[in-house]
Amino acid sequence: MWWGLICALLAACAYGIASVMQAVAARATEGDGDRVDPRLLVRVLKQWKFLAGLGLDVLGFVAQLAALQTLPLFVVQSALAASLAVTAVAAIKLGVRLGRREWTAIAVVCLGLALLGASAESEGTASVGTAFHLGLGGTVVVLGIAGMLLGRAKESVRTPALGLIAGLCFGMVAIAGRIIPSVAPFDLLTDPAVYVVAVAGGLAMLFYASALQRGGVTTATAMMVIGETVLPSLIGVIVLGDRTRAGLAPLAIAGFVLAVAAALALARFGEPAPERVSAR
Repeated sequence: MWWGLICALLAACAYGIASVMQAVAARATEGDGDRVDPRLLVRVLKQWKFLAGLGLDVLGFVAQLAALQTLPLFVVQSALAASLAVTAVAAIKLGVRLGRREWTAIAVVCLGLALLGASAESEGTASVGTAFHLGLGGTVVVLGIAGMLLGRAKESVRTPALGLIAGLCFGMVAIAGRIIPSVAPFDLLTDPAVYVVAVAGGLAMLFYASALQRGGVTTATAMMVIGETVLPSLIGVIVLGDRTRAGLAPLAIAGFVLAVAAALALARFGEPAPERVSAR
């Protein structure tokens, strides 16, 4: 189980640094601010910062997948929300000064993760049927359609909505990763959950980049954190059999609430520099 926690924290570090680099790249890329433009991903892929962030995302996903083989979803997703604490600490290197509120939030994130780690029961890969796979794929399709439609909404609705949709797509990635039974190459090619990971991950990056490009990063990131933690954690407990150690459910709930709430308080640390430049 402790190996799973180490992998979850490694994923949080990779995602935390990647999100800043991708936010800067998204803000520096021209796009259609009135809708979700799939060509935005093509444009940002021309920027080295986005590519470097994408590499870190791959590293983070591998670590996340390893963590999901042994830990409940509510632990792994809370740990990933802690990537904002990593971003906040990294911001010191960029000359950002953290106040008492930020240091308190970082400490609370660490406390919440410690409570979750102490209360979680080690998990194996969940076994689900065809109906669950179809439901997962159908949900991703619905989220994709919703994201494209909400991309045309007014900005006050567009930014939080796209952030939430991106978070839910990231949540689908986590759920699919939780039910992958084997990482053997042939098994991966024949497992529908792997394709859910690919499609949901691509949609999540598109919608999050679109939200970052025109809207407030704090709002988009906060909504993304909610989307990628709450729903997957509930599905893990209700459907996939995630559980805590005997008698420690209240401790796990407290840890989850503390970690996510403190992460939301740190959402502003995804904010890139305000300057905008045209993509070359």
